[in-house]
Amino acid sequence: MTDAPSPDAAQPAESAQARPTRPRPRRALLLTLFFGLAAFAYVFDQLTKLWVTANMTEGERIPVLPPLLHWYYIRNSGAAFSIGENVTWVFTIIMTAVSIAILLQLRKLGSLWWALALGLLLGGALGNLTDRLFREPSFAMGHVVDFIQLPNFAIFNIADSAVVSAVVIICLLTLRGISLDGTHLTKDTVNHDS
Repeated sequence: MTDAPSPDAAQPAESAQARPTRPRPRRALLLTLFFGLAAFAYVFDQLTKLWVTANMTEGERIPVLPPLLHWYYIRNSGAAFSIGENVTWVFTIIMTAVSIAILLQLRKLGSLWWALALGLLLGGALGNLTDRLFREPSFAMGHVVDFIQLPNFAIFNIADSAVVSAVVIICLLTLRGISLDGTHLTKDTVNHDS
C-alpha cells in the first residue's frame, strides 16, 4: 500500500507563486499604529497648548535655544501664515471633512508607512479642530494656539508639525509608488489603469 501524496505536498509550488515577495503587516498592527500615533499627536498637541495657555500670556516670548528657538504665544484665527483670518469657520469645516475622509480610508490601509502618515495627519487635524471648536471667541470660530517660533518662519504648534510630517511622508510614498494598501505601483499598472 503506497501513501498517496497529501494535498499539502502539492501546495508549496503554487503557494510560493501566490505569496507576495514582502509579507504585509497584520491589520491589527496597522490599526494600532494608526490610532496610537493619532492619539499621541493629539494628546501631545493639547498638553503643550494647555501648558502654554496656563503659563504664558498672549504675546509673551520665551527664549528656549536662542536665537534658533523661542516659545511665542499667539492665537491664530487663520491657517498657515495667518491666511484666511476672516473665514475661521471654513477651516473648521475643512478639518472636519479631512478627519472623516481619513477614517473612511482605513479599510484600504495595508502599509505601515501609510498608517504612520495617516495617524499623524488625523492627530494633527483633530488637535487644531479642537481649538477651532472650543477656544475663544466662539464655537467653531476658535483661534488656534501657536507657540513654536523659528527664525524667519511662521509660528506653529505640535498639530501643525504632525500635519506637515504626514504630508512629507505621503509625498514620499506617492513618489515611490506605494499605494495605501501597501502595493507598489509600476509603470505597467499605471499604463494599464489609464
